[in-house]
Amino acid sequence: MVSILYYLSTGITIVVVLFIFFKLPEMQTELKMLIVAGILGVETLLLRWITKRAKEKFLNKVNMTKEWVNTGLVAVVLAWVIMSFIIQAFKIPSGSMMDTFKIGDHIFVAKFIYGVHIPFSKKYIFPLQEPKRKEIIVFQFPLDPKKDFIKRCIGVPGDTIEIKDKKVYVNGELQEEEYAIYTDEKVYPNSRQMPLMYRNRDNLGPLVVPEDFYFVMGDNRDHSYDSRFWGPLERGRIKGKALFLYWPPKRVRVIR
Repeated sequence: MVSILYYLSTGITIVVVLFIFFKLPEMQTELKMLIVAGILGVETLLLRWITKRAKEKFLNKVNMTKEWVNTGLVAVVLAWVIMSFIIQAFKIPSGSMMDTFKIGDHIFVAKFIYGVHIPFSKKYIFPLQEPKRKEIIVFQFPLDPKKDFIKRCIGVPGDTIEIKDKKVYVNGELQEEEYAIYTDEKVYPNSRQMPLMYRNRDNLGPLVVPEDFYFVMGDNRDHSYDSRFWGPLERGRIKGKALFLYWPPKRVRVIR
């Protein structure tokens, strides 16, 4: 009976962990790691119970597995803490931030700069600073919180944003945006007769950014799904500031 419990618990743990990481791609990484930590915690308690009842010939195997599980639990919890509160790796999923980033670039996102996120909420505590204009931020996509987006902060709470023939004005002042690129020569008016994908692309506003919200845009202005289309970004959805590009090696740099 003890042997059956041992092999059953170990097998179930391995299967569940593999299922979580490879069959649930839409689940946020932090939540995956929290679930795995919980599973390993239960496994630890079960192995302690088995150890007390294990026969001598079976004891060494159980103890070895206990050490493996305990080590895994500590590693997972530590990784979860780091990814939830300090820093997280992020892969650029699309071309909306070209030429600043290319598809497939890997960056580190500093999560602590904008404050410590309280898990399963939109609240942050102890922020070192609030998001600033022209900073590149990673956030939960408002229309699908399971996805993370990366854009540049263009307007902060209280700013008046206006776009005239692709030129961006903040509080009436034309912005110098050396990072922005335009690949479509056409300039579309803001008209109800225009398809949604073009209606607000080149002409918008003026509009005032609400309190606790931010206006974000991709650097690839003609091919970015951003605040021009789905509105200002809520502060509670911002996960962190883009800090460092670490892959590929030839593009390694600090993000400014």
